[in-house]
Amino acid sequence: MAIKNLHHFLESYFTANHCKFVYNNEGVLTVQLTEDMDRALMNRPFYWHYIKKIGNPGDPMQLTLITNPEKRDEKGEWVHFGSPRLQQILNKLRQEETYTKLFERIDTNQKTALFPWLVTNIKISYQGKQKRDEIFSIGLHLVNGSMKTDMMELLEEKTLHLTISDYCYTISPIIRLKSGFTRIESVLESYIQNQTHDWAEKSLETMEEEIKLLTHFYSRNDNEENTQQEMYKEIGEIKKRYNPRITFKVINGGIFYLAENAIS
Repeated sequence: MAIKNLHHFLESYFTANHCKFVYNNEGVLTVQLTEDMDRALMNRPFYWHYIKKIGNPGDPMQLTLITNPEKRDEKGEWVHFGSPRLQQILNKLRQEETYTKLFERIDTNQKTALFPWLVTNIKISYQGKQKRDEIFSIGLHLVNGSMKTDMMELLEEKTLHLTISDYCYTISPIIRLKSGFTRIESVLESYIQNQTHDWAEKSLETMEEEIKLLTHFYSRNDNEENTQQEMYKEIGEIKKRYNPRITFKVINGGIFYLAENAIS
């Protein structure tokens, strides 16, 4: 599920940034970057400085990303939760594209209502002995309260614009944004509670083992105050490193105005 979501997330990201797909099959994605995306992702400042200085339009690179573990040995970059390339993309989203407002493109000559959806992409981080990240995409209908997971995947077939189409008008939200985010948090909490957490149990076991070993090591010097203080300090560091925790972080989101039956 995570790998599938990651691939759709990348598709949506590059589509939103006006990049064309050269190849997209079985977890292998080759993208023709635009100049802006080349500048943002490919770390070629001297190339673009030189090209612009001589008046050349430049030649943006192609980028091949692999999300299918079975294809990871093929030519391209193996991208997974926690990989440098994905972190680079997420950081760019946080810096520049935290919030947006988009309208579904509707070709009509009749008055057509567009309904507001609160759409968020959220990174769930599982931290302990090992760290794992997962991207969770969810949409909330701000009029009737219905919710959809894998929302970015559902939006893939939609044409979205920054401006509303002719003859279309928007329906005002009934659910306030603060209440909407509270509902989304409840869904995330239920999602977490319904999972098995063997990783957390293993992390706690490792933490207890290391504390036990550390305590045994320092027990020989228990009469020295400085040694005791150092032991407590190291125990605190072990707990900080291994104590399992789960955090949520909003990557980006926005209000999407969609036709009445756009999402089924």
